[in-house]
Amino acid sequence: MDLTTFSSKAEAFRVLGVMISRPGRETVSRFWDDACRRNIYSASKTYTALAVGIAIREGLLSLDEKLTDAFPKEIPVNPCENLRRATVRDLLTMCLGQAKPFLMGADRCVMEEEDWVRASLAQPFEYEPGTRFVYNNVGPYLAGILVQRRAGCDLVSYLQPRLFEPMGIRRPTWETDPQGNTFGAGGLMLTLPEMHKLGLLFHQKGEWNGRQLISPLWLEECSRKQVENGRQGYGYLMWRGEHDSYRADGKYGQLSIVFPDRDAVVSLQCECRDTAALFRAIYDDIYPQL
Repeated sequence: MDLTTFSSKAEAFRVLGVMISRPGRETVSRFWDDACRRNIYSASKTYTALAVGIAIREGLLSLDEKLTDAFPKEIPVNPCENLRRATVRDLLTMCLGQAKPFLMGADRCVMEEEDWVRASLAQPFEYEPGTRFVYNNVGPYLAGILVQRRAGCDLVSYLQPRLFEPMGIRRPTWETDPQGNTFGAGGLMLTLPEMHKLGLLFHQKGEWNGRQLISPLWLEECSRKQVENGRQGYGYLMWRGEHDSYRADGKYGQLSIVFPDRDAVVSLQCECRDTAALFRAIYDDIYPQL
C-alpha cells in the first residue's frame, strides 16, 4: 500500500500515526511521533457502549429502562414528561431530548457542581426523546454511571477482565468526575495500536483470539444507523461515514474506522484542527487502495 500521497498531507493535519489492517495482509503503519498513550477524547464513548452491551448480557440493565427508574435519587422533583419518557437507549443515540450540550470539555474544568449526575438530569429536556440529534456528553456519561452502579466498580475495573485484558491492553487510565466515577463520555488514555484493536474487534464480530468477548448482535446495533444526524447517521455512541463505514471518533482526529466493503480497519491518532479535510484525505487517498 502506497501512503505517499496521504503522508504528504500528514504534517499539515498533525497526524501522529496511522494503522491499516486488511485480512490476510500485513498491517501497514506509519508513525510521526511515539506511540504513547494519549487522550482519545470522544472515541472513549464507544468503549462505554461496549460496557453497556456487556452489562445487558450479564442482566445488569436494559435498554428499555426509564431514567426515572435508573436514577431515582437524582431525578428532579416533578420531572417533565420528556424526562419521564427517556430510556437507557436514549443515552446512547444523542437523542436524549436536551437542547444544549452539557459536560463538554470546556465546561467540566470550571463547574462548581460536584454531583454531575444530578446536574445532568437537571438540564432542560426540551424535546421528546428519540426525536432530535444533539451531540451531548450527558448520555454516555450517565450510561457509564449506570454500568458502574450496577456492577459495583468503575468502568476500567469492569472492562479490564472482560475486554482490555483479553485484548492485551494493560490497565488504562480514564478521566473521572469529582466523585471518582469514570467519565464514560471521554478521557480514556490509549496508544494508537491499542485503539486500533477496537476497530479490529468490530471487524471480527466481537471475537478475539478464539474468545467471544461481546455479542456480535450488540456490535451490529452499535455500528448501524439508529438515528438521523444530518450526515450518514449515528449508532450507539458510534458515527456512520462514507462508503458504509462506521467509527469511534474523538476530538482532533482520534479515529478507528471500519470499512466493511473492503474488510479493512483504519485507525489514526492526530492533533488535527481541520478534521473535515482529514476525512477527505482518508476517503480519497487511503480508501481506494484498501
